[in-house]
Amino acid sequence: MVVVERDFVIDECSMEDLDRVIEINRLCLPENYPRYFFEDLLLRFPKAFLVARVDGEVVAYVMCRIELGFSDFSFMKIVKKGHIVSIAVLPEHRRKGIGTELMIKCMENMKKFYGAQEYYLEVRVTNVSAINLYKKLGFKVVRVLPRYYRDGCDAFQMAKKVDKNG
Repeated sequence: MVVVERDFVIDECSMEDLDRVIEINRLCLPENYPRYFFEDLLLRFPKAFLVARVDGEVVAYVMCRIELGFSDFSFMKIVKKGHIVSIAVLPEHRRKGIGTELMIKCMENMKKFYGAQEYYLEVRVTNVSAINLYKKLGFKVVRVLPRYYRDGCDAFQMAKKVDKNG
């Protein structure tokens, strides 16, 4: 399914897109993964691995997976959690709504195709623009993860319950 918004298109990632996705990951984020990690998530959760294209070129991605785990909102309850593992937008394409649309669409897909009951992600405590985006989308900080990143930076774990709109 293709969604057209403004001057970009949100689409499911394909194996042909992976080299570009990995390149964007390396350019934009200090946390990088081996190719097999991207391939595994794409094969297991294709509806939750999305790309944004401008003029046919991949300029952003979001990759997610579904996990069983304890709810961040209900004591001792096991739920299906949609984990937003990684999202990146090339610098020249930021502040155009691409990240917001990727987040909205991946959450809709995790609910619709995989039965997600909650969503969560980790974000550097210093990444104010990302934190603000996630808060705008209804995420709340549920815990601090000390020294979560390889460079020693702390992370916020943020979570959101699935609502009627995704």
